[in-house]
Amino acid sequence: MSDTSRRRVLKTYKLYVGGKFPRSESGRVYEVTDSKSRWLANAPLASRKDARDAVVAARKAFGGWSGATAYNRGQVLYRVAEMLEGRRDQFVREVADAEGLSKSRAGAQVDAAVDRWVWYAGWTDKIAQVVGGANPVAGPFFNLSTPEPTGVVAVLAPRDSSFLGLVSVIAPVIATGNTAVVVAGERHPLPALSLGEVLATSDLPGGVVNVLSGRTAEIAATLAAHQDVNAIDLTGADGELAKELEIAAADNMKRVLRPQPVDYTADPGTARLTAFLETKTVWHPTGALGVSGSSY
Repeated sequence: MSDTSRRRVLKTYKLYVGGKFPRSESGRVYEVTDSKSRWLANAPLASRKDARDAVVAARKAFGGWSGATAYNRGQVLYRVAEMLEGRRDQFVREVADAEGLSKSRAGAQVDAAVDRWVWYAGWTDKIAQVVGGANPVAGPFFNLSTPEPTGVVAVLAPRDSSFLGLVSVIAPVIATGNTAVVVAGERHPLPALSLGEVLATSDLPGGVVNVLSGRTAEIAATLAAHQDVNAIDLTGADGELAKELEIAAADNMKRVLRPQPVDYTADPGTARLTAFLETKTVWHPTGALGVSGSSY
């Protein structure tokens, strides 16, 4: 059989939940097209139940991931970068198709995304030294403040940056010990769904990152109202949706990161690392014999 007669094997994209690849619970899909409205693939149309399942998976993974050493989390994030480097050509193609970029510009986006994983891998065991520390106290005590992860974070991926922006909002969340439920950009979900395959073949425990695709407003409404979601990043929401989600999040006291203009090619700094950290302060008496300290 000649090469010209061979039929290409089309890829079936699936959700990534709890380290597995389920189809949408509803069985629904929607068409994903390129910048010229040409069909690329059918993406799963996640339901509200899929969102709830993803939250359960993220909560289950939180204890082990937040309890791992910061150094170990850095090793895992670096391993993700290694795996992405090995699949560079695939992501260049997907980003080029999604955003209508040339192969060279898409390659620059993918290379920057790989570098972004390495950047955050290097911060995992350093951020505590930057935002924590010993505090001066007037009295026979010493006082220490340390950062701790917020918990389960819902992340709405950027609408206009299918891969570099996606990595830029996921990596800092998990670098600091949180787990994530990610809603892929509605128009360009394929790089996000393929990222799930990379995460599954790296050392990242199942459930630390869960990736859903579908109607952003439908999925996000469930996550914003969910009592077991501790925080939400509204980067991928437009103005009207962001306001609705912020109101829903306020009803159950979520931490909210509001959408703002971002240049994903710029130095990311530490703002996203600290966005989903809580500060725990511990007091201890000085002296050889003292009562146990208290914390708040």
